This record gives sequence, structure tokens and C-alpha cells, in this order.
Amino acid sequence: MEKATFGAGCFWGVEAAFRQVKGVKATAVGYAGGTTKNPTYKEVCTDSTGHAEVVEVEFDPVEVSYEELLEVFWSAHDPTQLNRQGPDVGTQYRSVIYFHSPEQQAAAGASKEKLAASGRYRRPVVTQIEPAAEFWRAEEYHQQYFEKRGLSHCRF
Repeated sequence: MEKATFGAGCFWGVEAAFRQVKGVKATAVGYAGGTTKNPTYKEVCTDSTGHAEVVEVEFDPVEVSYEELLEVFWSAHDPTQLNRQGPDVGTQYRSVIYFHSPEQQAAAGASKEKLAASGRYRRPVVTQIEPAAEFWRAEEYHQQYFEKRGLSHCRF
């Protein structure tokens, strides 16, 4: 098993997208990239802890490649929006890929460059690519939020 960590706006919808992928064995929503130890949702929402809302994905690389997970990531949000996604505004909603290995770093960088050169977006891709930061699991009510409520995804 391998881990991948992605921030692409509100973690509820991002988690739901990854849970649909064959080869994804587990997901958890949480916070990464900030300075506060074991932050709460309320603290992260103040936009003062430095954390991003993220999804940690555990996957079997025999069944799904990291590159395929990157495609899910890119399609789950607008990577040209700086510190926001749709109506959600703040640094906790930033577009970020946290890599867990040099191979993931290289794949994420190549994927971002390919997307930027594709002409798909008129604005620059602002996604950050950073070493995996400490992951703090979010409160239980955030885990599999849509599944618990009988919904498949979020719509703006």
C-alpha cells in the first residue's frame, strides 16, 4: 500500500471522488501544512493555523497508479483558484499536492506542467506541490461525510 495526500477545497467532495476509484483502499479527511498541533475544524476555519483541508488516500499501486490519482485530483477542483474553491474562501481551501516520495514529487510536477500546457485553463495553475506534512485526522463527523448522509457528491 501507498499513501497520497491532496488538498482541493472542501475535503468532503474530494474524499467522495477518491472513494469511487478502484484500488483506493481507504481515505481519511484531515488537515496538513499548518503550525498548530492537532487542530480542530473550528481552528482551521479561522484561516490562522496554516492548514489545508486534505484527503489522505491509501491505495494499492497494482490496482491504481499515482498518475491516475492525480487525474482524479485535477478533475475534482479548479486548480487555478488561489486559496478558494467555489464559495469556500481561505487558505485552508488551497490546491495542494503533498508528496510522500521523490517519485510522487516528479509525477505531480510533470502532471501539473502537462495540465498547464494543455490549454484547458485560461488562468495559471496555482497548485502547490510540497513534501508530505504531518496529517491530523479531522473530527469523525467529517469522515465520509456524504456517504453518511446518502449523498454521492457536493454541488455548488
